[in-house]
Amino acid sequence: MYMQRLLPSSQIKIILVALLVLLAGASFVYNQFLLNRIMAQERSSIELWARAFEFNYLPIHQDASRDLSEVANALRDYPNVPDSLSRIILGAESSMSTTDFIFSQIIEPNRFDIPVLVVDESGFTVLYRNIEDEDGAIDQNLFIEKYAAVNEPIPIQFGLGPEIQRQYIYYGESPTLQLLRYFPYVQFGILALLIGVGYTTYKSITRSEQSNLWVGMAKEAAHQLGTPLSSMYGWLELLKDKHQNDEDALSIVYEVENDVTRVKGIAERFNKIGSKPELKRLSLEPIVDDVIEYMSRRLPQFGKHIEVQKSITTSAKLDINPELFQWAIENLIKNSMDAMRDTNKEGARVAIRVTQDSDQVCIDIEDTGSGIDRKSINEIFKPGFSTKKRGWGLGLSLTKRIIEEYHNGKVFVLKSEPGVGTTIRIMLPA
Repeated sequence: MYMQRLLPSSQIKIILVALLVLLAGASFVYNQFLLNRIMAQERSSIELWARAFEFNYLPIHQDASRDLSEVANALRDYPNVPDSLSRIILGAESSMSTTDFIFSQIIEPNRFDIPVLVVDESGFTVLYRNIEDEDGAIDQNLFIEKYAAVNEPIPIQFGLGPEIQRQYIYYGESPTLQLLRYFPYVQFGILALLIGVGYTTYKSITRSEQSNLWVGMAKEAAHQLGTPLSSMYGWLELLKDKHQNDEDALSIVYEVENDVTRVKGIAERFNKIGSKPELKRLSLEPIVDDVIEYMSRRLPQFGKHIEVQKSITTSAKLDINPELFQWAIENLIKNSMDAMRDTNKEGARVAIRVTQDSDQVCIDIEDTGSGIDRKSINEIFKPGFSTKKRGWGLGLSLTKRIIEEYHNGKVFVLKSEPGVGTTIRIMLPA
């Protein structure tokens, strides 16, 4: 029953996690695709810049300029050639050439924000751009190693034959590309946050619905118990009148009346679930004594002798609702006795210890029962969880609600070992 109740929530959790992983994976793949496209474009830009560098310094341009100057000067020696022709040739040579255009429009302007470092064969820095430096100095080896790890350097060469000089262009990533690399993680974080908020909201709504369901069931049960309890009191009065001279019969009648009164108290407890209880400043010892006295008279039903021990070392008074708090203690003691039902150990016992530590009062319920396995420790206070074949799994859940919601305390498993026993602790503000 418990697993069936949790199955839809587990499925939703799995679906949400799968959706998060799917969206994150798709985002990462698409982002990687964009990164590769941008990296290819940036490399094309750097290669174009490198080729412009090479073209600008080709010897053919210098030779052509020199030849034009020589031709223009030579034409002046021929009187039949107009001077205007020489002036045209010299003007064409001195005007803006292709190499001037490449240098002024491509090489010189900083048309991209990619960090670039140009070094020659000896490792000397020829040129760098978009690299932050201090006092005009840069750590060349650091940038070369950093950029070489990201992009393969682009070689360029100048001159012909034995006079060839080689240089290498190392470049990094533009700020846009660097920011884009972090985008999947940001997106993943946002998706995780949104899904987490959605799941938390869903769980909150589910818990609220469950709480309202338990409250409705509890109040309905209290209402339904009212009529038969009234009838039972009437029948008990008749039995008293009929057996007023039979002490043994009367003792049984009075004991049954005590149990009926107890059931009436339980019905009143159920009726208080969901309502704000009235807290009174009381001592714990009388409440614990009442619980022990009531439970001790009913120990024979467990088929073995179970010793109930009590140790109270504080006289502090707490703000508690006696009916609800007594119910919580009863549930814990009953749970301890159930844990010892199927054990064959001698010296079965339940020990209740009440101590005070600074501004906290600790109530420990210790038993020598079967213990709780590690995987169930965090589950025992959840509604519907039960290790009993016929258990509804409501006792410890109600106990947790009574202690934590109505008395601002805490209840948890202090220690437990299978086959040895369990200690559950209640902590209340003093």
